[in-house]
Amino acid sequence: MNKKAEELGLQNTYFITPHGLDEENHYTTAYELSLIADYALNIDKIKEVVKTKNYEVQINGYSKTITNTNELLGYLDGVNGIKTGFTNGAGRCLVTSVERNGFNIITVVLGADTKKIRTKDSIKLIEYIYSNYELVNIKELISNEFAKWININKKRIEIDKAKNKEINIRIEDSIYTLYPINKENIKDIEIVIKNVNTYFEAPVYKGTSIAVLKVNIEGKELMKLRIYIDNYIQRKSWKDYFEECINSII
Repeated sequence: MNKKAEELGLQNTYFITPHGLDEENHYTTAYELSLIADYALNIDKIKEVVKTKNYEVQINGYSKTITNTNELLGYLDGVNGIKTGFTNGAGRCLVTSVERNGFNIITVVLGADTKKIRTKDSIKLIEYIYSNYELVNIKELISNEFAKWININKKRIEIDKAKNKEINIRIEDSIYTLYPINKENIKDIEIVIKNVNTYFEAPVYKGTSIAVLKVNIEGKELMKLRIYIDNYIQRKSWKDYFEECINSII
């Protein structure tokens, strides 16, 4: 378990016991529990189990219905997991997964005094997120801005002594497609292209940077993507210059 936590980059999680009961030096955080939950939901069997409200099993020939202890499952719109928990040290805990119209979230409530408080706080978190945040297609915004930039700037890029004139320009893939943004801040999304270099001397190698595209929200940098040349541009040889001279005379 600790090896897996390390693989997931969890810096504030450490396991002493496999069952999660109170033990000194056995700890995690709300944020890292959400990362564990997000990882677990990519495992089909876990995803199937945590969204199941009731399940019938056979014990010594008798049927018994087991009910999921997640009180929000089947009660609140979009809830599809994940896990309740309680120890004397941790209090009442609930990690909840919700999906509404393709907008997936995970909320974590720890240390609640009662099950009622745990439920109430979880609902408040969930409804706050869906009321105040919206998924924005960041990848599409980047593509549109890059296309406009290319249309204006491609002809301005000069490669001196180049044998081949064709320049293929690409941008790094966005690390996000959809990104949740507070509805009040959507208008403040800023996409800027900086550190532009329009002059090169051949040879120019594939992967050479031309500029940097930055996505800022409320003045904070969300991501930075390189704009680069995606083909090798060979330098002219003396033969190429000689042929040019002959052709100009003819």
